[in-house]
Amino acid sequence: MAKKAAYTEESISQLKGADRVRKRPAVIFGSDGIDGCQHAVFEILSNSIDEAREGHGDKIIVTRYLDKSIEVQDFGRGIPMDFNENEQRYNWELVFCEMYAGGKYNTNDGGSYEYSLGLNGLGLCSTQYASEYMEAEIHKNGTRYVMRFKEGNPDGELQREPYSKKDTGSRIRWKPDLKVFTDIDIPLEYYQETIRRQSVVNEGVRFILKDQITANTFDTYEYIYENGITDYVKEFVGEAETLSDVQFWQTERKGRDRADKPEYKVKINAALCFSNKKQLKEYYHNSSFLEHGGAPEKAVRSAFVSQIDAYLKANGKYLKTDSKVNFQDIEDCLVLVVSSFSTQTSYENQTKKAITNKFIQEAMTEFFRHQLEVYFLENPLDGEKVANQVLINMRSRIKAETTRLNIKKTLQSGNDLSNRVEKFVDCRSKDVNEREIFIVEGDSALGACKQARDSAFQAIIPVRGKILNCLKAEYNKIFKSEIITDLIKVLGCGVEVTGKASKELSSFNLDNLRWSKVIICTDADVDGFQIRTLILTMIYRLMPTLIREGKVYIAESPLYEINTKDETWFCYTEKEKQEALAEIGDRKFTIQRSKGLGENEADMMWLTTMNPKTRRLIKVEPDYSPEAVADKFDLLLGDNLQGRKDHIAENGYLYLDLTDVS
Repeated sequence: MAKKAAYTEESISQLKGADRVRKRPAVIFGSDGIDGCQHAVFEILSNSIDEAREGHGDKIIVTRYLDKSIEVQDFGRGIPMDFNENEQRYNWELVFCEMYAGGKYNTNDGGSYEYSLGLNGLGLCSTQYASEYMEAEIHKNGTRYVMRFKEGNPDGELQREPYSKKDTGSRIRWKPDLKVFTDIDIPLEYYQETIRRQSVVNEGVRFILKDQITANTFDTYEYIYENGITDYVKEFVGEAETLSDVQFWQTERKGRDRADKPEYKVKINAALCFSNKKQLKEYYHNSSFLEHGGAPEKAVRSAFVSQIDAYLKANGKYLKTDSKVNFQDIEDCLVLVVSSFSTQTSYENQTKKAITNKFIQEAMTEFFRHQLEVYFLENPLDGEKVANQVLINMRSRIKAETTRLNIKKTLQSGNDLSNRVEKFVDCRSKDVNEREIFIVEGDSALGACKQARDSAFQAIIPVRGKILNCLKAEYNKIFKSEIITDLIKVLGCGVEVTGKASKELSSFNLDNLRWSKVIICTDADVDGFQIRTLILTMIYRLMPTLIREGKVYIAESPLYEINTKDETWFCYTEKEKQEALAEIGDRKFTIQRSKGLGENEADMMWLTTMNPKTRRLIKVEPDYSPEAVADKFDLLLGDNLQGRKDHIAENGYLYLDLTDVS
């Protein structure tokens, strides 16, 4: 074992220059992977957005090149590049090569920027440090400046030349360094989503995204919202019916986070409506998308719950049995976009995904409470609709929670299922990879399958009669069915429930499935087919992953049994019957429709249904898209009555040979 170096006075070292970022990129960008690389892009884009927001330029162009390099061009005032008398250094050195250098430290004291995304003077320098190369072209004061960098260091001298055109602005092109980031292949979707969000909160600014396809061709995307968040909310709800018209609320406040802290300004903009069809909540601050919310989200939660609860109480909307509404009940019918700006901002970290300003939270809370109170007073019909919908959401949530608790209580089980599930017959094996469960039709089939099975790995549970149509029934009714809850217990994987009202019911975990195969085994008659379909519907509604993962099978039962003196044929189709008769030829034979499973001898059951070597299993697999599968289930078992009639009229003749008319 190598001897460890001694920990001495000389063991302490300091990262300098570009190494401060290149060796520890996650400290600045939050990650050394693709997320960090994406954040570097946003840092450069932020500078251009800050210029546009101050009224300098109304267009920003972002180009995604084939070689993974990126270019951001704006038409603002241009980055200062010449000598800075105050700092006794060139500005290009400060902004590109020095951390904590920039023009946004005095936003609260009448500086060059009032509301800015950039605050710390880190973004441009850090991105430059993390680049394989960077080129900056600046048009300012009748001069064209060009400066190049390589792996965090200047690559040549600052170039100056006269520039006669009237446009000003900055163009930054760089390529993230694979020596710094583990991945630099930023997907197009990131650019589209980021730029779209920025166009929403920077009204009137035209964002152009160019995506290089070949050496000389680009796909171009344009984003602009003339009325900002109001247009965005209207676009989001579209033609869907809403409970209220889209509202735009705006205010400006002054305050401080602590008595001894300086006073600062905050502007609050909100666009919202109430809808029982669409739901959305997005928070932005200084145009940065607050993925984790922070102060604005806390303010919205507090204000909306407090004010809507007060409205419900004042108008006698609560029933004696009702619980107080919570924010989940409100957000299920709320479309809200909040865009705030402040001259002083406390972000959780450099990635700017949440803010922590105490005053901003307090100002927003008071503002939204007041606006809601006024809105409900001035729009009583809207208030009535919103209140009723929130109550519906609350009662659905409570109902779902009660059902969930009942399910949990009902399905809680130990290891001995046979003591808790009536007539369930387990197998001996504990190896999930070989265990099979047969879901059979009735007690008679249970008896026949029990005698025929291999008890080492084959288990059986009978279905007593026709089960509930789970496609049309409400969850609370489904989970009151003893047959269904017994099946859920035996399968062991829980249920997966979709939809906002009942999402709390989900408890599905495929790893908890106790069986390698779930085999539906019913008679080959009309009743058997219906029971089979109802069981499949239950699985589709409550645990569709079992179908997608190929865990569900149908045991194919023979339609005919043909006997001669020496041989027996089991035929599963009309074609097989004709082939068997052709083989028999002139020999005497008897033929009969196969009996129900419960009437079969054990040997026959083993041969035709249970023996892995001779049985026929049909794997249930979705041959269509999820939407097509849903449409098919709705056609056969849903509310589409006319579609079902048309389907029978068009296709019923195909199944006449299966009809027992004797």
